Amino acid sequence: MKFTKMHGCGNDYIYVYTGTEQIPDAEKPDLAIRLSDRHKGIGSDGIIFINPTEKADFEMEMYNSDGSQGAMCGNGIRCVGKYVYDHGLTDKSCIDILTASGIKRLELKIEGGVATGATVNMGAPILEAGRIPVKIDGVGDNDNVISKPVVINGKEYRITCVSMGNPHCVIFCDDDVKNLDIDAIGPKFEHHVIFPDRVNTEFINVTDRTHMTMRVWERGAGETMACGTGATASLVAAVLNDLCDRKAEVTLLGGKLDIDWREDDGNVYMTGPAETVFESEIERK
Repeated sequence: MKFTKMHGCGNDYIYVYTGTEQIPDAEKPDLAIRLSDRHKGIGSDGIIFINPTEKADFEMEMYNSDGSQGAMCGNGIRCVGKYVYDHGLTDKSCIDILTASGIKRLELKIEGGVATGATVNMGAPILEAGRIPVKIDGVGDNDNVISKPVVINGKEYRITCVSMGNPHCVIFCDDDVKNLDIDAIGPKFEHHVIFPDRVNTEFINVTDRTHMTMRVWERGAGETMACGTGATASLVAAVLNDLCDRKAEVTLLGGKLDIDWREDDGNVYMTGPAETVFESEIERK
């Protein structure tokens, strides 16, 4: 099986084009688990299959490193755009990608004949608790969850919840997130009963109205170097808590993303890099 290893801000995935590689659906979860292993496999946060489709220019089908299927990945979709452009599958710099959370439009940045990044229309944030989903006593399905107190692992946190096609719980921290024991607290959020579909959790330091620093625990993958949907959800959460302007730079472990929650259409736009690490072949079994 031919594959390409790529990353966006250190959020790395294995990319396979199914137009030339035929992968049975039943094999995909196990393939993601085995190949994502950083000691016995290729090593990644998951695997993304790029599929031909008549519903958009291409389809992104993603699996986390634990084999669970993800709905959307902001860093991953930028790399999908780079893959299809750099491999000559399209000559368009504006492309539509079908995901499990809808069609996302990419504006590719082209330099020297290759794509180096993209601006992605991530769509409008979902704020209703029932649609995220998050279940908290006293909070209705149509209510927003903004700075709500919850006790997790014996400590009270104020959480703001946003879906960007996948569920996010955002926490604004007074202490430096660099010192956070995310391996201990991350799973407590991911598997807490108030998140019926599990959750991605972002821990944020707001530097000023246009800058934030973020660490993220992703459902199905653990801590990752970056999370594009998490960065967009965090900007939305910061605006809802009046901590940040609608356009800000988010610094992650693996790099920086520019996030813009535009007032004219209500959508959130994410701009960031996409890089190829290497290409090779591997036995599927």
